[in-house]
Amino acid sequence: MGRTQEQEQGFLVEPRGAVETELDPVEYTLRTRLPHRRPRRPDDIYVNTKTDFKAQLARCQLLLDGGARGQNARTEIYIHGLGLAINRAISIALQLHAGSFGPLKVAASTSTVELADELEPETDTREPLTRIRSNSAIHTRVFRVTPR
Repeated sequence: MGRTQEQEQGFLVEPRGAVETELDPVEYTLRTRLPHRRPRRPDDIYVNTKTDFKAQLARCQLLLDGGARGQNARTEIYIHGLGLAINRAISIALQLHAGSFGPLKVAASTSTVELADELEPETDTREPLTRIRSNSAIHTRVFRVTPR
């Protein structure tokens, strides 16, 4: 059985009922769902494009330095970026590395995150649809190197 145009675009055209329907963009409203997050630890920073870059950089620097008195300084932090925020997460890690007074290292890993979008019909004659898509993510570990 051949694939329909909607399936090629990443849409699962199986409505919650069992009847296959044609997708009309005027008749549906796109609702994006939040991605599944990793467990949130005190040293995890989730970067987005809406928060001010300098504020995010200052927060990371504050965690590494331990605040005004230098207490509770972290030896490592994890900076996470998803989609458009990948460039910002990389920039924050590089700014921290360039501006550090002590030996600071950066280790990055990438992953792919599955996101689900809901297509809600504008009329009662259509069934809701779900679209599954993949998005890139970066997870950067910034840590202090202890001298031997």
